[in-house]
Order: sequence, then structure tokens, then C-alpha cells
Amino acid sequence: MTFPNLRVWPGRPVPAGATWDGSGTNFALFSAHAEKVELCLFDEDGRREVARVPLPEYTHEVWHGYFPDIRPGQLYGYRVYGPYAPDEGHRFNPHKLLIDPCAKALVGELRWDDALFGYRIGDPDEDLSFDTRDSAPYLPKCQVIDPAFTWGRRPSPTPWEDTVVYEMHVRGFTARHPEVPSRSRGTFAALSSAPVVDYLKNLGITAVELMPVHAFIHDRHLVDQGLRNYWGYNSVGYFALHPEYLGRGNPADFKAFVQAMHDAGIEVILDVVYNHTAEGNHLGPTLSFRGIDNASYYHLVPDDLRYYNDVTGTGNALELRHRDVLRMVMDSLRYWVREMGVDGFRFDLATTLARVDGEFNEHSGFLDAVAQDPTLSSVKLIAEPWDTGPGGYQLGNFPPGWSEWNDEYRKTVRRFWRGDAGTLPDLASRFSGSADIFDRRGRRAWASVNYVTAHDGFTLEDLVSYNEKYNEANKEDNRDGAEENNSWNCGVEGPTDDEEILRLRRRQKRNFLTTLLLSQGIPMLLAGDELGRTQRGNNNAYCQDNEMSWLNWEDAARNEEFVDFVRRLIAFRKRHVVFRRSRFFHGEGIPGTEVRDVIWYRTDGEEMASEDWEDPQARALGIRISGEAGQTHRTELGEAEPDDTFLILLNTAPEAVRFTIPGKPGEFVWRPELDTAQENGMGAWGPYEPGDEVPVTGRSLVLLIRGTPDGEERRRETSDPGSR
Repeated sequence: MTFPNLRVWPGRPVPAGATWDGSGTNFALFSAHAEKVELCLFDEDGRREVARVPLPEYTHEVWHGYFPDIRPGQLYGYRVYGPYAPDEGHRFNPHKLLIDPCAKALVGELRWDDALFGYRIGDPDEDLSFDTRDSAPYLPKCQVIDPAFTWGRRPSPTPWEDTVVYEMHVRGFTARHPEVPSRSRGTFAALSSAPVVDYLKNLGITAVELMPVHAFIHDRHLVDQGLRNYWGYNSVGYFALHPEYLGRGNPADFKAFVQAMHDAGIEVILDVVYNHTAEGNHLGPTLSFRGIDNASYYHLVPDDLRYYNDVTGTGNALELRHRDVLRMVMDSLRYWVREMGVDGFRFDLATTLARVDGEFNEHSGFLDAVAQDPTLSSVKLIAEPWDTGPGGYQLGNFPPGWSEWNDEYRKTVRRFWRGDAGTLPDLASRFSGSADIFDRRGRRAWASVNYVTAHDGFTLEDLVSYNEKYNEANKEDNRDGAEENNSWNCGVEGPTDDEEILRLRRRQKRNFLTTLLLSQGIPMLLAGDELGRTQRGNNNAYCQDNEMSWLNWEDAARNEEFVDFVRRLIAFRKRHVVFRRSRFFHGEGIPGTEVRDVIWYRTDGEEMASEDWEDPQARALGIRISGEAGQTHRTELGEAEPDDTFLILLNTAPEAVRFTIPGKPGEFVWRPELDTAQENGMGAWGPYEPGDEVPVTGRSLVLLIRGTPDGEERRRETSDPGSR
């Protein structure tokens, strides 16, 4: 490929990136401090630079030019000229090829070499030195794309309160799937295949939350040890997909995946990492932002511009207070909604995005920009409400319109089912939507994204199998990962053949997911938990791109009963609006009725008093949730949303307890709907009348539904479950 007479016209400063318009391609790159920008064109395999042309225009701090002879498929990169003065915040080095931050596609994989660094590694002054080696042979190349795609019907958004999120990894979900062709496993094409779509649809989830799919790199220290950055929280571009997830190298594969999900009634949420980049601290490589305009893109230490103000624990933080950096992020978000069809975002370390002068501010430029944007304000926005900087933990402090990962829910539910003392009050708060955290400024119960497991930490299987972490495979001497996991191995550490221990572990897993799916708020499940996926006690498998992290679909047959249990549990939640009310429960009367929304009971059938909540040894709790709609629980059109009334009996003690059914004799009967002590989770005893005692096995949950005596129901002649 040669360009003997390459034509260059002025072009336009917007939009950023490389934009094919059907006739030619416009290139635009922001850099406030550059002195010159060269567009470098490469042959079709990216190995040979075939042309180098300065962008001719500079408008509003954007370098730009229009090339009528450049077509989709063309590979390119930039070289940016300017001062190399780290003490002043500038790290320009034209010997380093740079990735366009707004490139829509990347081709090739980064190959680590000292030439990728702007300074001479090993020099006494290190990053103050200047390296003249060409980095182009080792860097992925950007690619001009044709964005054309024929979209099918886009369904109406799933209401927040009806949402069930399923966190999954693109590669790990299908890497071992026996019904997916081996050539496409681990890609978006695999996720679009009928076996995968059918599985997700039948499971009943309403949204997949994909771990990072933006282009990212594998850290040098990991590659040197034979490891990889499996999770992908190491972005190098915010418009391009990670090349390894595109089996045919075509970004349209992602659009086809989104369409397949939408056709199945499933939304797509992206986990996005706008808080930092893969370039690390002052000793990191020069791959993109650092060489384009370090002083603009990054949050530097005000009194020492050589260094980065790192509030993310990764070496750097993007400077979203800068107009053009914020514009890049907003353009990226709009691109994924408008052009790629996604339905929402989960923002990694979201506190960083909302920092102003070092402090979290709910009126930061980023949060205000999102709130007023007509495209973004209408999609699902989920914050991971913390970072590693001062005052970084901001759970409950994001503004209206946002949902937040609620790690207080995770901690409380884990400790409750472990049997920790004094957990009843916190459990009641988390179960009823965490109103103590989120009930302000008109926020609804769906502000809380509830989860027991997520990508970081133990899987559900490991949560009930290990007391300690076992991260030796990460080659950090087991120093990484959380020390306290609030887990319990049920009596034996790790794998066991003891059937009694295995039976208890299965019961605990049913307890966790039943609690999750009956709680107010948005439930999030971790992909593979329903299959019994284990990471062998590794609670930080970020670098394990292997069978430790991948789903083993052979487990589906071995765990068929549990998969069916999870499927039925999700379907049960969908059938009963009382478990997904948009309003918080406060134990108050429902307007227009004579009942309260939620009532808490002791085992003797009496309401919990203040001294009962203060009893650290209390291990059992009854919860009555009323299905009456009254004037409160109505649809947007004003129609009442009544439901059944339920009684939930929880017992975390090792021994069985008997709950007395509250109420007046003869008024109602209570039929068992669910019992986690049963292997299939089905309730097997009853019906019960007020005054009757319900036996609840140690460490189990029983769900009863209220009904009217009809004279046909009879108690089942069967053994007392509390005797097992």
C-alpha cells in the first residue's frame, strides 16, 4: 500500500478520532500543548509505515485534516511533537507511535519492549532522560472503520425495579463452552450463539453486565511472569473494543451480540474504566495520552508536575476537570449508546470521576454533564462508589438517577449467614433496600445494586468452601486480595468428600441467593455461581486467564438442580412485585389500607421490640411483607399493583427453631413456597394457621405465602424438617 500523491484537506476539528463519511476520512486529535502532529499510515498488516503526514490545521486546540484517499481498513497512529519536560508536566516524544484515544478499532497486540517507554530505562534519572527508539513495531495500530450496521428492533428499557443483573466476562463465559465452535470461543460471536443466548434467556436475567471490553493491555510485569490482565481494568482506548474479543476483527460482531441480546429481551451494560489508563505512573510506557498531552489528560501533583496524583491505586488518574478530557469521556459514552446500542454503564472507581480539587463533589463536571445529557440520562448508570484516595468511600452519596454497588449489602448478608453476632439490625436494613443509605432526595430502592459475589473476591462456591484466600497462582506470595472475606467453609477448608459438609454448603448457597432475590433493590448475580464455579480459593483472579477463571460448562450437568433452583427463584421474583417495589419499606402503614408494608417478628410470633434488635445472640428473624397496594404501590398509569403477602423465616443458628405463626386463628393459612433446607428448595410442609409452629432447620430460610382457608388443604404427613 503506497500513497504517492496523498491529498490532504483542512477537514474539521469535530468529531474526534478517524471518521469515514463515505467519501474520505477526517482525522481530529486534541492536544493543547503539542507543536506538531503527524498522521502515520501503515500497510495492511501494520508492520511497515508507508506514509507520514502532518495534520494541517489547528482549531480550538484540536489538530485535524481530511484525507479523501483514506478508506475503511486503513491502519494508522500518531506522532506528536512538543517539549519533553517532565518537571513541567510535558512528556512529548515523536519517536513513540501513539494510539488515537478515539480510535474505533485496534489491530494487533502490544508486544512489550523498552522502546515503548519515553525515557531510557536504567538511566540514573530514569524518566527525565529521553529515548529515541521507534516504538511502532511493538504497538497495536488504529484502524479506520465503516460504522454501517443494520439494526433490528430495540426494545423498551427494562424498568429499574424489574432488573436482574448478571455480571460476566466475555472470554471466560464461552472459553470452554462445548456447544460453541472452538474458533469463536471467548468472543462476542460466541456470546451471540444460540446456546448462549438461550441459556441466558432461560435463566431469566434481564441484563448482562460485561466486564471491561474497551481496548486494554496486559501489564508488563504480568506478561513477564506468564500471566495476563484477564479482568481488563487497564484501558488504552475508550472507543475501540478489545481486539481479542473480536474473532474476525470486525467491530460489527459486538453490534450483532447486542442485537442478539435485545432480541432475547436482555439489556447490555458495560463496565467502563474512565478513572485511569494503562500508562501507569511516571515510570510507565508512552502509548497514547501521555505522549499526546500529558499535562491535559492526567491529574498531576500541583506542586510537582513530574508525578501523578494517583487516587485509583493504578499509578494515574484521568483529569476530568479538563474540558476536552471530559468531552472525550462524554463522546465515548454517547458513542456506545447511540452507535453500539448499549443500555447502560457500570463506572469503575466512580468517586475518581467526581473529584473536584481532590474532594468528591456530587456537582462535579462529570456528574452534572451526565445528568443533563439527553442520551445518557435515559440509560442505566451504576457507580462503584469508592476509590483509593482520601474520602474515597462514597456509598449513598451519588446523585438521583444513579444506582450504586452496595458492598454493605455483600458484607452484611455474608456475615448474617455465617452466623455472626449482632447482625439482625443490619440484615433488616439491607433486606428492605438500604433506606438508611439511599432514601433521600427521592431516590428509590433500585438505587441499591445488591450482590453477594462479584468478579473481585470469592465465587459463591468458594464463599462456602474457604475461610482463607489462596492466591499463590498470582505470584505475589499471597499478599494480594482482600484479607477478610466474611466467608465460612462449613467445617472443612477447601474440597471435601464429606457429604454432610457438601449438603450444608449447598444449603448456604441457596440461602445466599434466596436472600439476594427476595431483597428490595437490584439483584446482581456473578456468572457461573449457578454452575458451582470455583477459583480454588483465589479471591483476586484478575491475572488468571485460564481454567481457574473460565466457566466449566461440564458443571452444568453436575449442578442441574441448583441451576434450576436459581432459574425458579428469578422467575418467582418476576411474578411477585412485592419483592421489587420501587418504594422503600419503613414498617409504616400503606396509605389506603390498615396494614404495614413490613413487620419484623421474633420466633414466638410477637413483633420485634428495640431490646430484641439489640440482642447480639439473636439468630432468627421473621419478616412479613404485605402485598396490599393501597394508594402507594401503583403503576405509572395509576393502576394498583397488589400482590400476595409473604412471611419469611430466617434461622442462622446451627440448630432448628420453631416459629409461631402470628395473627388470629382461622383468619388465614400460610402455605410453604420455598425451603432452603430442601435440596430442590421447594417448600414441603403446611399449610399453617396462626398459632401453629413452623419448624425451620438450622441455617435455612422458609418462605410462606398467605392464603384463605378453602377446606381442601391438608397438612402433609411427613417428618419434621427440624429433626434432620
